[in-house]
Amino acid sequence: MRALRTWIVTCVLMVILGPPAGLLWHAVSPHVRYVVVGGAPYPADPEGPGPIGTDMRFALITAGAGLLCGAVAYVLGGRRNDVALLLGLAAGGAAAAYLAWRTGHHIGLDSYRRAVRHAPDGRVVTGVPDLRATGILTFWPIVAVALYGVLELFVKRLVPRDAGEPGAGEPDEVVRGELDLQSAPARRDVDGREP
Repeated sequence: MRALRTWIVTCVLMVILGPPAGLLWHAVSPHVRYVVVGGAPYPADPEGPGPIGTDMRFALITAGAGLLCGAVAYVLGGRRNDVALLLGLAAGGAAAAYLAWRTGHHIGLDSYRRAVRHAPDGRVVTGVPDLRATGILTFWPIVAVALYGVLELFVKRLVPRDAGEPGAGEPDEVVRGELDLQSAPARRDVDGREP
């Protein structure tokens, strides 16, 4: 039950960050211009900095959000919640990235469609940000999970304990009045005082 609650809370908190990230993406995206031909918009400069810059800014925003979410989850999470947190980071990050994309794309979309519909052939209109490389949507969850794993690997937030569970414990753990030596490092005292 605790793991499910951790997963739900992680997902919900990350999903809440999606729309603000979309608003930021919309605000910092370069303007992409389209030429209307036969009532349909075509990019005025398909290889220019506009479409590529839009994708790149989305990638940077979602990767930054992934770093933030992974770090916060690592700092606030506990040893027993690792799997639930990782699953929450993955699912919540994917949902948040999708919401960021849809939020940033829908701002001004009606005005853009109306301008395209009423524009004569050859007219240039400014479009709304959109992703061409939808694989960028995976940046948020992948970066969040990867940072969590890297922090766990190098920082080692908590010393693992078996809390009295049967079997080998930690070298310095006393269970029921006995020192658990089954997992003590070879050729080294538990306290590290003797060679």
